[in-house]
Amino acid sequence: MEKDISTEERIKQAARKVFQEKGYGQARTRDIADAAGINLALLNYYFRSKEKLFDIIMEESMQQVFGLIVGLVNDEKIGLSEKIDLIVNRYIDSLWENPNLPLFVLSEIQANPRKVMEKAGLSNHIIVGNYLYKQVQEQIDIKGIKGLTPLHVFVNIVSMTVFPIVGRPLLLSMHSPMTDEEYKDFVDGRRTLIPMWIKAMLKMDE
Repeated sequence: MEKDISTEERIKQAARKVFQEKGYGQARTRDIADAAGINLALLNYYFRSKEKLFDIIMEESMQQVFGLIVGLVNDEKIGLSEKIDLIVNRYIDSLWENPNLPLFVLSEIQANPRKVMEKAGLSNHIIVGNYLYKQVQEQIDIKGIKGLTPLHVFVNIVSMTVFPIVGRPLLLSMHSPMTDEEYKDFVDGRRTLIPMWIKAMLKMDE
């Protein structure tokens, strides 16, 4: 029997939504089948277990989070300034379309970091040891900046990009009333502000 690709993809879309909302522990295969509009037997035909389906969704999610910049960080033809701009914009574009993705990935990494990274085919070299890491370290050394490491810079880029999107409910409650258009303008404004802050930290404008 040949598998119907559209059905398989519908199951994955439903699983992605259920896993992101409930996490692995609380999600049930019946929840996923209901969300996909199919019966449980059909889900089990395509994906033999919840664990197998979760592994596929997690791998795709990790690749979505980190795959955006894997090629970019190791591109030796792109300077540090442009690279910072591109990373920020790529993350904002991706997270705008899928705001639940970061919390899902981070919560599962926290629960079992080694397993998640191995399942996604990723290593610590995605953050430490890439060419961007080298570029940032060279800038730190040139400017003689004390107490700053490339990891600090990376964490700042990610946190300043991610938080305004995953923290939308908090931001809206702190700045009330904020319309959807005002919120979008706020996030879009950070496309310029975050690179400016990172470059100032690295003393790139001096």
